Amino acid sequence: MIDWEKLEQCAKQVCNPRQLSKNSYAASVGAAIVTDRGNIYTGVCIDTPCSMGFCAEHAAAAAMVTAGENRVMGVVAVHMDDDGNTEIIPPSGRCREFLCQLHDDNYLAQVRLSDRVLTLDELLPFRWE
Repeated sequence: MIDWEKLEQCAKQVCNPRQLSKNSYAASVGAAIVTDRGNIYTGVCIDTPCSMGFCAEHAAAAAMVTAGENRVMGVVAVHMDDDGNTEIIPPSGRCREFLCQLHDDNYLAQVRLSDRVLTLDELLPFRWE
């Protein structure tokens, strides 16, 4: 059973929206991933010109892979506005596909949305495999 409150708190804790440079921003979105071993990995988005940045889910997945894991059981992403208000947001299609490609069973990973929990497969039903 996934502790969604804990996972959401982990995602919120890494949110810290800020400007990195004249054109780049970071950490308006934080993500937390829990693996089959129960470990939690977090990451933040980095928004840059020319689509060279990346999503918070990618950063969390990179931390997970760096630690030697790749099986995702659950994921949550949180957006924080300039006033510090947060809301759960769904992962982008790119993130959904990316997470599915890291382990053959990741399509079964659960994704916390604002009003329900779905699997990556339900969010991305026509993957290209």
